[in-house]
Amino acid sequence: MPLEIRRLTTDDVAAMEALSTMFGQAFNDMDTYTKHRPSASYLRRLLGSESFIALVAFKNKEVVGGIAAYELPMFEQERSEIYIYDLAIAAAHRREGIATGLIEALKGIAAERGAHVIFVQADTGIEDAPAIALYSKLGTRAEVLHFDIAVDGTRDE
Repeated sequence: MPLEIRRLTTDDVAAMEALSTMFGQAFNDMDTYTKHRPSASYLRRLLGSESFIALVAFKNKEVVGGIAAYELPMFEQERSEIYIYDLAIAAAHRREGIATGLIEALKGIAAERGAHVIFVQADTGIEDAPAIALYSKLGTRAEVLHFDIAVDGTRDE
């Protein structure tokens, strides 16, 4: 089956919803990705935003993988960084080079925009071992700590 990787536009609300469903399945977290779906007008605004990048891998018009990323303008120099917020491939289509293809497509967008780096987080648990192997193949590993700071002042323990 031929693979098509395409950046979503404001006309692709249905594809964005399908991507969210695929993320929910891939991450085993359907509530987060499907329970409180944004409205079509919200998704059109997001997809039309300069800072949001959604790339989808299609096989026979089915969403089999995707990336949700954000461009972050920097203040210290006239450049930006691209943050991969989510990247997933449907279970039946893993180990086919789709994730690498998505990242390569994102690299092209990053280069067009003058971004100086793409970065991504991966959990250290065993379930993220394939992601860590992929990212290690494509980039340089940096050991960092990640902290979630609640907006409402509460703390998850």
